[in-house]
Amino acid sequence: MLKINRFSRRCFCTGVSRPWLFVGLGNPGDKYQGTRHNQVGFQMVDAFAESQGISMNTIHCKAIFGQGFVGDAPVLLAKPQTYMNLSGESTGPLAAYYKLPLNRVIVFHDDMNLPCGVLRLHSTGGHGRHNGLKSVIYHFRGNREFARLRIGIGSPPGQMDPKAFLLQKFNAIARERIDAALPEGVEVLKLLVSKGLTESARHFNTQQKYKHIRLQTMQT
Repeated sequence: MLKINRFSRRCFCTGVSRPWLFVGLGNPGDKYQGTRHNQVGFQMVDAFAESQGISMNTIHCKAIFGQGFVGDAPVLLAKPQTYMNLSGESTGPLAAYYKLPLNRVIVFHDDMNLPCGVLRLHSTGGHGRHNGLKSVIYHFRGNREFARLRIGIGSPPGQMDPKAFLLQKFNAIARERIDAALPEGVEVLKLLVSKGLTESARHFNTQQKYKHIRLQTMQT
């Protein structure tokens, strides 16, 4: 992979539109491939990159990185390679490098409080005991005013240890739901770039609410 050069910052930050920074949280390495906690954020970035023909072929601020356009709007894509609990060590410097206000940053992360395959788009929020989000907030100096695309992975069955659940690989049903959710996420992100966060989130979250109702009682 190539390291990014400073020409890219000049190109992306002097135009009419500020870039959007999309950051998917996860853990690098084969050990975590396909697990609930550690890959869905990365997979959403990959799905978006593929849909827009953006190459994720550079290393920048400790992240696998790509840049491109949705229409005329510039977008920056990142998959921090710091491991989940240190995600802010990459996300914070990326936002600073491109001099982005936090309302141009969207973090994609797994969420045990949503049924597997259900998504939510929010303009702000807490960390919900998610260590990756804790790190991002810390490196944004405690500022929580950045958007999140929450990706439901379901909750542990019975008395199962949540940590063990997070490190499990998806079974066939759960994998099918995540695979179906990825293009839904891609579509709302494209809409967000063109229409803005508020309008996009309102329509999208209403759609996902009905999906939530359908899936919340189904076992994964």
